[in-house]
Amino acid sequence: MNTTQDPVWRTALSGAQILFVAFGATVLVPLLTGLNPSLALLGAGVGTLIFQVCTKRQVPIYLGSSFAFIAPVIYSVQTWGMNATLGALAAASFFYYVAAALVKWRGIELIHKLLPPVVIGPVIMVIGLGLAQVAVSMATGKAGDAQVVPYETAIAIATVSLLATMLTAIRARGLLKLVPILIGVAVGYIASLFVGIVDFTKLSEAAWIAMPEFGTPEFNLAAILFMIPVAIAPIVEHVGGILAIGSVSGKDYTENPGLHRTLLGDGLAVNVVGLFGGPPVTTYGEVTGAVMLTKNYNPVVMTWAAGFAILMAFVGKFGALLQTIPMPVMGGIMVLLFGSIAGIGLKTLLEAKVNLSSARNLCIVSVTLVTGIGGLGVNIGSFSLQGISLCGVLAVLLNLLLPAEPVEG
Repeated sequence: MNTTQDPVWRTALSGAQILFVAFGATVLVPLLTGLNPSLALLGAGVGTLIFQVCTKRQVPIYLGSSFAFIAPVIYSVQTWGMNATLGALAAASFFYYVAAALVKWRGIELIHKLLPPVVIGPVIMVIGLGLAQVAVSMATGKAGDAQVVPYETAIAIATVSLLATMLTAIRARGLLKLVPILIGVAVGYIASLFVGIVDFTKLSEAAWIAMPEFGTPEFNLAAILFMIPVAIAPIVEHVGGILAIGSVSGKDYTENPGLHRTLLGDGLAVNVVGLFGGPPVTTYGEVTGAVMLTKNYNPVVMTWAAGFAILMAFVGKFGALLQTIPMPVMGGIMVLLFGSIAGIGLKTLLEAKVNLSSARNLCIVSVTLVTGIGGLGVNIGSFSLQGISLCGVLAVLLNLLLPAEPVEG
């Protein structure tokens, strides 16, 4: 049922529901990386509106914070600082523009040729597994070498958050099944209140209405070269997201408005959001699930969701409340989240039936996993590639350059 003729109040309510579904994942990324959660909401809203302009508001898609950039952002902030990281995130849109131009020129087949499952699968696995130690540290209450929360308390809270998230994902029905992160955070937060590890100082000091504190990006070549290849994974995620929402709504959005337009819209959104200090945005599977559940395919719903996200970004108390979430709550959820990302990479290989008995495929997967998880770096003057970025480039090059195996017989 298409609800284009629905009354305004019902469309607005559907928009609020979409924001609720996407909310947990949208604010999780800045909470894990040190970026501003209010800017993440503002970025998701503005990014969605930019996407709608580029696609003539034909696709029922909401853009939220991308998980693919969590590990690179954490590394980049530690190495080059927050301002250089913001500039690098804005520059990550370069790959989106290249992909859009390639699709316009040669069609989606060229993207599949450059980025087949044997390349994408291990890169996605590295994105998840590369942060395993960070997840464990947060779940045990450690920030660097400092024990911020007592070990036993931290483990208990992380376990509660993790169990709540897993049980919601497995047993919940309807809309609740789409918001396991939100439920996990809420349950973990309540448990934290009981053991007294929530600090309300920031909340009491925050104003009700406040302008988000915008970032000041700097353009550091080393940070940019590190971040740009990271966009390989979210670009493939974008293509999958557009195909998924098309199958749900019964329309081929790769033809109309065209995959080149959707990639351009996502790239422009990443560019603009990075320039004012928000995390990169991407299409959200949770939102596709909500659209499938409600059978409301009206893109105007996403306009309302974007509007509500922008409004919430200016509620100072709300942004401060998000920052009171204790570290072990986030750590427990990260254990599941990063493992799930790695699982998606494995699923990519399995669904494509990538033959790992093939020496060529095994070489690509093995080199990608070890260089990525091991954090191998290559430095030539100011040029630097590290970890995820390096393994992404290596995976693409190995796939293009390694010879095919001889046919037996």
